[in-house]
Amino acid sequence: MSKAMRIIFAVSMILMCWFSVAGASAFRVGDQGSDVAEIQGQLANLGYDVTADGAYGPATVEAVKSFQMTQGINADGLVGPSTYAALLGKSMPAVSSTTNSIARRVVSDSMNYLGVPYVFGGTTPNGFDCSGYVRYVFANAGVYLPRTADAQYEVGYSVSTSELVPGDLVFFSTYEPGPSHVGIYLGDGDFINASSSQGVSVASLYSSYWGSCYIGARRVM
Repeated sequence: MSKAMRIIFAVSMILMCWFSVAGASAFRVGDQGSDVAEIQGQLANLGYDVTADGAYGPATVEAVKSFQMTQGINADGLVGPSTYAALLGKSMPAVSSTTNSIARRVVSDSMNYLGVPYVFGGTTPNGFDCSGYVRYVFANAGVYLPRTADAQYEVGYSVSTSELVPGDLVFFSTYEPGPSHVGIYLGDGDFINASSSQGVSVASLYSSYWGSCYIGARRVM
């Protein structure tokens, strides 16, 4: 299974778990902050391939699942009380159900359209172009963006690569100078976008192609 397919599978499974774990608080995809960075730091100390950037993305899901399997814990990729205690040796702090709720919804909804084909000018699940896809996903979360990538680049405020969190917009200069392509950051260096070659798919910000044309990121939430 390719890295992209593993990412898609892992994120899809963890998003399903958001709504199936009744009454349980847990750290999960889309969460951000120092608590997440602490979890990631301990995973990294144990040899797992994850960076303590404070953004709970696909690579963190994979690391958590691997750790859970070594501990005989259900490998769901969520850091709930039992996983937190096994990993950090202390009780888990309260996780606010409202923290990052919009970012969570954006990340969750973005995965619902994996495989939708690219259509130039497309703005619906029948076919998307890059900015049409981003606009559609954010509108579903109640955040309304301009139609084109260059106009979306003017919304919100700039964030550095080291400050990226799930739900940020990442921009690229592709077929013309300036921000001509946009995607949604998932965490762990991965983003989801509607590309002309693959439709809605997950890619790495640090791949040779995307890394070479990356121009910046904006936070709109």
